[in-house]
Amino acid sequence: MGYVLAIDQGTTSTRAILFGEDRAIVATGQEEFRQHFPRSGWVEHDPSDLWSTTAATCREAMERAGVRAGEISAIGITNQRETVVLWDRKTGRAVAPAIVWQDRRTAEMCHDLKEQGHEAMARERTGLLLDPYFSATKLAWLLDNVEGARAKAEAGELAFGTVDSWLIWNLTGGEVHATDATNAARTLLFNIHEQRWDEEMLRLLRIPESLLPEVRDSNADFGMARADLFGAPIPILGVAGDQQAATVGQACFKPGMLKSTYGTGCFALLNTGEKPVLSENRLLSTIAYRIDGRATYALEGSIFIAGAVVQWLRDGLKIIRHASETQALAESADPHQEVYLVPAFAGLGAPWWDPDARGAIHGLTRATGPAELAKAALESVGYQTLDLLEAMRRDWPGSEADTVLRVDGGMTASDWALQFLADMIEAPVDRPRILETTALGAAWLAGSKAGVWPGMEEFAASWKLDRRFEPSMEDADRARKVEGWRDAVRRTLTST
Repeated sequence: MGYVLAIDQGTTSTRAILFGEDRAIVATGQEEFRQHFPRSGWVEHDPSDLWSTTAATCREAMERAGVRAGEISAIGITNQRETVVLWDRKTGRAVAPAIVWQDRRTAEMCHDLKEQGHEAMARERTGLLLDPYFSATKLAWLLDNVEGARAKAEAGELAFGTVDSWLIWNLTGGEVHATDATNAARTLLFNIHEQRWDEEMLRLLRIPESLLPEVRDSNADFGMARADLFGAPIPILGVAGDQQAATVGQACFKPGMLKSTYGTGCFALLNTGEKPVLSENRLLSTIAYRIDGRATYALEGSIFIAGAVVQWLRDGLKIIRHASETQALAESADPHQEVYLVPAFAGLGAPWWDPDARGAIHGLTRATGPAELAKAALESVGYQTLDLLEAMRRDWPGSEADTVLRVDGGMTASDWALQFLADMIEAPVDRPRILETTALGAAWLAGSKAGVWPGMEEFAASWKLDRRFEPSMEDADRARKVEGWRDAVRRTLTST
């Protein structure tokens, strides 16, 4: 009965990972699904794809492990954040495509709200900025643009949710309409101080409160997965948005602990304890997790392009065939060339928040080749992380002492990139043995709630280090490199 099933519903694929009682991975199922781009700047998913791949990958993992539903103690869910699903309560069918977190269709709406002076209020209540990234303006757009949606919503006939809510609804056969505090905190509708849906934000965006799910703890009872799905009912006992789940999986439970996930983009979260810290440096204030009724907060910085810059080298420039080739190229690069790649392919995220900036390469010479470009690509991730951490240190001075950055995600396979990262941030970088930290965090929330996995202290003590990278670069070299990066960013920004 010690098995825990983690559902990791991501932006491009869905995975289900079955963990054993010893928290080792027993089996995995994974399935990609189609991305839809109906117009420039629009990104959509078919909600039925999100659900069907979830059910299929859960069955796949169970079959591979030879484990029956009755042997699984709990399900934990982690999900792509901010993506919006709107569905009919009676039929259980979505009334429109899901609008994905990357979608920018509400940029003008956000601009107008800022011009009207509403951002300070939104930031104070929700910890977020008025940006299309978040769920609220996406939901408002659906209500205004899907035929009959507003009338049905006001009549109580529709339900809104982020992806976790959509999965919970389908897993429970429509019995439970709920979310957890970490996902609620990404909607731009949740008051992170009062831990409730915010009436002023709902009124501003004309969103009926009857649409919204009940907000529960990250370790809470979210109902039972239907017996007809997997052969027996399974309790759903843990839910967290993907970056918060990674924070839990990395056991960043103490104020000052810091994790950064390097996937397509990069998301750094700093645990700030029991009180939210409102950023003065364009970072986000959010909920790291809410366990047993107590919320723990975090500062978050988002880098839009991290691993995607390596994909660009492979698919765009075609100077590599595999991501793993970048390390050898970087090691062979001419050390006398200072080439800077600012990967603003879709604008710059925190702390700049310049959506109109576009990518640029500075310092090119006739001798610049694939090795120097690969090195600049890997270095760009270290520089961008430095920008985030310096903003965090200004917002929360307690983060400066004894900082250790715990990292995960695909890019962390590169020892060269992690050494450069440690050199730039002037702090140790720790890579864990278990890199599936997002799924592990969701599994721990559910498994500890079920009583088959250890509590917080024992779980934190079980975190295992693969390798620590210590800073070793000379101060003068680091200062020169950072100044070159800052100059390249200044030349790239459109808002200066």
